[in-house]
Amino acid sequence: MQDAPRSKSQHPLGMTVYDLPSPTDVVQADAKRTAMGRLRMLVVLLVCAAPVVASYFTYYVVRPEGRRNFGDLIEPVRALPDVRAQALNGDAIQLPTLKGQWLLVSVSGGDCQADCQQQLYLQRQILAGLGKDRARTDWVWLVTDNADIPSAILPGLKEATVLRVPFKELTQWLEPASGQQLQDHLYLVDPHGQWMMRFPAKLSTEGALKTKRDIERLLRAAVSWDEAGR
Repeated sequence: MQDAPRSKSQHPLGMTVYDLPSPTDVVQADAKRTAMGRLRMLVVLLVCAAPVVASYFTYYVVRPEGRRNFGDLIEPVRALPDVRAQALNGDAIQLPTLKGQWLLVSVSGGDCQADCQQQLYLQRQILAGLGKDRARTDWVWLVTDNADIPSAILPGLKEATVLRVPFKELTQWLEPASGQQLQDHLYLVDPHGQWMMRFPAKLSTEGALKTKRDIERLLRAAVSWDEAGR
């Protein structure tokens, strides 16, 4: 008697064995994914920073032959220190909160006499001469002591940010030119809070015009990334 033929369902099942990845391959794959993620993040950061870098490169490097800055460029730039200042109304303010605007800064004691008042006047005139770009700047007077400010000049300071800051703290951030004093200069701080330019001591009216031109060039170079207002 012959054996009955086997049905297809009775045939042995075939099995295919797949190789599992080795631990080394897994580690290498994870490392590759991590490296790619970091590379993508770096590319994003570079894209975001490109306008700022390009504007400063244009101003500092790509300049017409024979053109000179009136002010001295500060290299490397110096960040606003995390110092506590006091407004005239007694409010406490940390200096880094001034970031977000271009700051034209003057420094003196509170007993502001003729030279100091002339400096404040020119400081205001420089900024007023910027026209539509005035909104991108702030007028800052840093007072280095507790002396009373002459009442006669207070009405003219309505547009100014007046803060009392200890003199010692300022000397660790700002620095005068050789042979000059801290109060002899105007200082320019960019919207990132970096002190980046110092103008010649004891400005004349002509010097104030040259200072304005320097600031105008910087504002034009930064127009792609700088916006008015904090």
